[in-house]
Amino acid sequence: MTEHSRSSSLQQLIQLRRQPKQQRGKERVEKILDAAAAVFDEVGYDAATTHLIAAKAGTAIGSLYQFFPDKAAIFKAMELRHADCVQLMYQQINASGILQLPLRQMIHALVTTIAELFEQPVSRVVFVQFYLAREIFQSIDESMTQEAINFMANILKQRNPVLGEEQCNLLAEICVHSSNAIILAALRSPDQAHRQRLTQQIEALLVSYLEPHMGDERSTNVMKVMICPHCRSQRLSKNGYRRGKQCYRCRDCGKQFVAPGQV
Repeated sequence: MTEHSRSSSLQQLIQLRRQPKQQRGKERVEKILDAAAAVFDEVGYDAATTHLIAAKAGTAIGSLYQFFPDKAAIFKAMELRHADCVQLMYQQINASGILQLPLRQMIHALVTTIAELFEQPVSRVVFVQFYLAREIFQSIDESMTQEAINFMANILKQRNPVLGEEQCNLLAEICVHSSNAIILAALRSPDQAHRQRLTQQIEALLVSYLEPHMGDERSTNVMKVMICPHCRSQRLSKNGYRRGKQCYRCRDCGKQFVAPGQV
């Protein structure tokens, strides 16, 4: 994403034929963009037409042409709206305090926030089309992916300042590219339940990958190899002593036990 696209907002789009000054006009533009997202999702960019978009928006074609000369201009407006939404998401993450949460909770919060972004039709369609029809894009490019990598690298550096910059960037790159691949598969799936299952696996993937580098107990080696005898989970915490023996509590099933060999 270019500096220009980051600073643009819907009211500043250079390809709008007429700037919406009243609230009603702004709402009409938003309705057109949502309708365009639905049309692009249903028939694809090539088969989409301004007449289909106007019909989906429930507005006259003349009203659409007041703001957009063609579907390319509409799609560019969608790009810029998505870019603005991503920037807002970054700001919300930085301000939310989730970076101080335990690793698993932090990853859950990050994945949930990203999933909420793609519940918006425009962001969902723009993301999918970026991987399927890169040639139609006018504002968003690979620099937007790099921005996501930089954002994630900064998060990782904050959680573990001992890690070098190169290591943080590598970890972040793997996180972003692997997550994007799963998100793309999820968004393209017509099965909502399957979408949710794929999204949940992003959490498991990232936690497993990042835990050796910034897990909450990475200095406690015994905790990394021990397994709960009740549910086989590795998510354990120390839970005091019993008759001089170290006790543990499983974070998943909640049951307590003494480490093997200490009974």
